[in-house]
Amino acid sequence: MTKQKRKRKLFRVSMRAREALEGLFFVLPFIIGVAVFFAYPLFISLRLSVSQIDAIIGFRMSFVGIEHFTRAFLIDINFVPMFLIAIRNTLLQFPLTVLLALIIAVMLNKNIKGRGVFRVAIFIPFLLGTGEVMNQLLNQGVENQVLNILDGTIIPYNVLFYFGETVVMGVQNIFGMLVTVLWGSGVQVLLFLSGLQGISPALYESAKIDGATEWEMFWKITIPMISPMMLLVIIYTIADSFLDVRNPLLAYIEGFAFGPGGGQFAYSAALGWIYFSFILVVIGIVFGGMKRYIHTNEAERVKKDVSTKKKRILTIDRKRKY
Repeated sequence: MTKQKRKRKLFRVSMRAREALEGLFFVLPFIIGVAVFFAYPLFISLRLSVSQIDAIIGFRMSFVGIEHFTRAFLIDINFVPMFLIAIRNTLLQFPLTVLLALIIAVMLNKNIKGRGVFRVAIFIPFLLGTGEVMNQLLNQGVENQVLNILDGTIIPYNVLFYFGETVVMGVQNIFGMLVTVLWGSGVQVLLFLSGLQGISPALYESAKIDGATEWEMFWKITIPMISPMMLLVIIYTIADSFLDVRNPLLAYIEGFAFGPGGGQFAYSAALGWIYFSFILVVIGIVFGGMKRYIHTNEAERVKKDVSTKKKRILTIDRKRKY
């Protein structure tokens, strides 16, 4: 009997370990895809960034160290300005995308008629307008035609003439940015919706009994409960903004390898690694800064505290016995 009990204890898996195994099972196809199709090209790209190609046939390379990285910052007069433009565009789009996605998700989470249709309508532009499709639409100026104020339908001509061309074009650019942000916020809206639907209605009911307003419930219940999902949305939005199709830096990096007069694969790889490293640093700073503000389940905290106290008591008792 004792042997059977020991075997059962060995094969008994805790709830947390079971959830970790389930998560690993769902992530396993992505891990296999990265290992098979992404790891080796990533290694070759890193090797290219510190090497010089001697012969295309056989892909022979010789080590040159940080020569390409020095060229990017000290010799190349176009890389740093484009790099700063990419940072500026991300700083403008990133908070606007997160804010609008949260507002839309809160509205779609309400008990309204036809909310399923609205959810599909929000996500369809993301499916249809990504990659080359979005690039062609933006080249034709579609984002400025959706909310066009120059034709006098939204704002009268008299008001436009009063503010002048500079202000009018600035407002038009803001409207165009709003359109592109709404087109690309489908994933963020879905992530926020999944977080909002995971909040227990009992929390809101008890808060209403205590006399809390909608505004207080939003800041005291909604925001803390969706904080883990908000961190995921922020990290995804930062990466997506830096990799936007309108980013001139991406076209600049690609031009050295595959553009007219290209063939500079080593220098293009070095520029790509500079940009990639900067994105990783930004995401790491955001993750480290927001980690302390992430809401965790109170029950898990209590379990951790109890387990640590038990370990301390056991160690003290063992010391006393000896």
